Amino acid sequence: MLDLARRLGPAALLAALAVLAVSPAHASPAPAQPARAAAPADKDEVTLELRRDGVLHVKETVTPAGGTVRRTPITRTRFDDGHDRVYRLSNVKGGSYDGETLTFGGTVEYDVTGAVSPVADGGEELRWFAVSGPVRDAVVTVTGPGRVQNLSCFAGEPGAATACTGASVDETGATATFEQQDLRQGQTLTVVVGYPKGATGAAPILERRFELSNAFALNAVTGGSLAALLVLLLGGVGLLYWTRGRDARVIGSETAGTGTAGGGTTGDWLNQVSGHGGGRFTPPDGVRPGQIGTLVDEQADVVDVTATLVDLAVRGFLRIDEQPRQTYESPDWCLVKLPGAPIGDLLPYERALWDAVFDGRDRVLLSQLHGSFATRLTAVRDALYQDVVDQGWFARRPDSVRSRWTTLGVVVLALGVVATVLLAWFTSYGLLGPALIIAGAALAFGGQYMPAKTAKGAEALAHTLGFREYLARASADDVPPDRRVELFSRYLPYAVIFDNVDRWAGIVGTFTGDGRQADHLYWYQGPAEWDLSRFADSMRTFTLTTSGAISSSRQFRSL
Repeated sequence: MLDLARRLGPAALLAALAVLAVSPAHASPAPAQPARAAAPADKDEVTLELRRDGVLHVKETVTPAGGTVRRTPITRTRFDDGHDRVYRLSNVKGGSYDGETLTFGGTVEYDVTGAVSPVADGGEELRWFAVSGPVRDAVVTVTGPGRVQNLSCFAGEPGAATACTGASVDETGATATFEQQDLRQGQTLTVVVGYPKGATGAAPILERRFELSNAFALNAVTGGSLAALLVLLLGGVGLLYWTRGRDARVIGSETAGTGTAGGGTTGDWLNQVSGHGGGRFTPPDGVRPGQIGTLVDEQADVVDVTATLVDLAVRGFLRIDEQPRQTYESPDWCLVKLPGAPIGDLLPYERALWDAVFDGRDRVLLSQLHGSFATRLTAVRDALYQDVVDQGWFARRPDSVRSRWTTLGVVVLALGVVATVLLAWFTSYGLLGPALIIAGAALAFGGQYMPAKTAKGAEALAHTLGFREYLARASADDVPPDRRVELFSRYLPYAVIFDNVDRWAGIVGTFTGDGRQADHLYWYQGPAEWDLSRFADSMRTFTLTTSGAISSSRQFRSL
């Protein structure tokens, strides 16, 4: 028996495989069938009546009636590279239209606007997507306000060029008939009928289609307009600078070369103002360091305040005492109010700084000023700007002028951004917007250079530039020994303004008193075992530390 089973085994296996091959449905479930398409209508009769006002009246009857018919009319097609052609449906009767789907029972009527357009030969052309599949037999009848000049029809996918089943005109030439069999799901029957010129006078409805390439199209018109607008706007910015912000610079450049406003050489003028011959000490035109700093760069900044603090010490209003320190300790200084100082002689900005530093106390460490007198420094800045106006160097405060022009530039730039968006969205002239953006940016940047000095300010600037040349090349040998400490100390705050501290502090550090090495200045005291040979390093560190203390104030960072 076992031997028989072994013999029958291969045969039984082959038989089983044969059964599986012949009847696979019994071995595995049948694959899912796709959803059935909508059943086609037996007949779709459409009547199109083109009225003289260009409105196309549509009446559609689907057989058999009773079911719900849903159509998605084609209401937008490509017209050209920049526009879409739009068809608008209205006055729906016998059904409903939600802007996308037309739903009705057996018969529906509606009006179409935008189905007529003029053609090259002077006539007019009616184009409408009359029937949507699926439908077995479609018949479209068209009447209009004139005789039919030509006709054509297309069936298939939207945009297809396959001719429909039939198209004809009756003997009067007033009625065109189109036929199509077996129109499938997603296919349409498009009818085109030509009429004489002026039959309706209608035009297609066009809507611009946004495309980035079209919005910023570069052609002769846009390129030429962009170039002209850039020349006009940037030329206007340049003209503003020429008429509003240039006068001081022109005068300054014409006089700075000589360093004098009334003739002579720079050296002659410097000899006069420095009083070398008579031992008299007079800074240029009596201008103080903070004023010079604001005059030169038209900004009241931290270096102007630092130089003013040193100047107050040199002039005997306060004393700077360097504090002793260990190797790894940060350097510090004590600012000491000197008794009997003529506070009433201080200029408004100097008095504002004096009050901000001491704030009712007689001495204060420089390290204690970090962030502690922030609100007071706003008054110092305002007083400095007002001072240069009171001096007659500027007609208006430089910070107000910069702010006004910079704000205007930012506004123009923002308008340029808005204009670019609008031009790109609604036209093909988007390239014109960046011209306004560039002009706004140029105006905002150029606003920093708009403060203009008066003639008096330009003359003071010329003298100041000459004095700066002197500070860069003068030496101790130019001054009598008995006047050196006073004179060079007096000039040190100006060296702070002109970033020449190292050289001048080094010169002051070489001075001696009555033949001995001096261990301090009348306005600067060092710790024990300190002498003037260390003054250059001390002064350099003091100015950097003071500027840092001022910069830590938020109110002064914008300077």
